[in-house]
Amino acid sequence: MPRLGQGTWNMGDQAARRKEEIAALREGIALGLTLIDTAEMYGDGRAESLAAEAIAGQREKVFLVSKVLPSNASRKGVVHSCEASLRRLKTDRVELYLLHWSGSYPLEETVRGFEDLRASGKIRAWGVSNLDLREMKRLAALPDGKACATNQVLYNLTRRGIEFDLLPWCHERGMPIMAYTPIEQGRLLGHKVLRAVAQRLVATPAQVALAWVLRQDGVVTIPKAASVAHVRENRKALDLVLDAGALRALDAAFPPPNHARPLEML
Repeated sequence: MPRLGQGTWNMGDQAARRKEEIAALREGIALGLTLIDTAEMYGDGRAESLAAEAIAGQREKVFLVSKVLPSNASRKGVVHSCEASLRRLKTDRVELYLLHWSGSYPLEETVRGFEDLRASGKIRAWGVSNLDLREMKRLAALPDGKACATNQVLYNLTRRGIEFDLLPWCHERGMPIMAYTPIEQGRLLGHKVLRAVAQRLVATPAQVALAWVLRQDGVVTIPKAASVAHVRENRKALDLVLDAGALRALDAAFPPPNHARPLEML
């Protein structure tokens, strides 16, 4: 997976912004942000339809990720949901298909559906989202559980709980984490320490926040950017190196966890 991708949560909901959002996704692809993350839940499929328009004519460049709702995560339901997503995305496969969060269906049933999809070529790989360490261990113990390719979770400077247990567990198994909401839906950007670090590094607070998430191997992030200017700003985070002083300042302002915490979700 590309390390820096593009999220689509809340995109496709406003007709007046459709052209701008499509232009943003296309600009991201042109800049190498070729991972596009979406889900059947986002706008009841409208985000997937928007993504389809954005990737038209350049599907082979794109690493597509979509998600199935827990309410659809039976063995047959997973297949039906994926096929509906493929129709909206106007493609014959996605590179990665995720369980959006755990629900009432047993994980083993969902995994069987994922494996059916993989055998048919409709998905290249599967993973999960919003599963805590206990659930990940249960998943890993299933017959095909070790095929899980990623866990997409909430992770940013203010949401560091996964660093205590979940992130090390995934790292030990070579499983990348996909960090969603890396700038806390913009709420991080006014923090005085983040702004001071950004000023010293001649960067924006958003670039520093993204560079912080990307500072370690095995972490991918998928910020949403609904304008071309925002996409270009995000792309520059890949080139930003946080020095030891910046990391110390951020750790002091946003301390790492010293005990296990419940997995946070948005």
